[in-house]
Amino acid sequence: MIVVNLDVMLAKRKMTLSQLSEEVGLTLANLSVLKTGKAKAVRFSTLDAICRVLECQPGELLEWRAECEE
Repeated sequence: MIVVNLDVMLAKRKMTLSQLSEEVGLTLANLSVLKTGKAKAVRFSTLDAICRVLECQPGELLEWRAECEE
């Protein structure tokens, strides 16, 4: 499963989701969907804008984890 570490990067940059929303030009609702991991897809242009503002690499935002088998 793909995990979105947007909250981690926001904390490292001492930035709120609202501030990121303003700087990136996306709605707070859309960023919230991404942050909570409920997004089904993300556009490269969105990923590019987020990485530009947070000064990070895509791999710092997205992480693959094996799903736990019970």
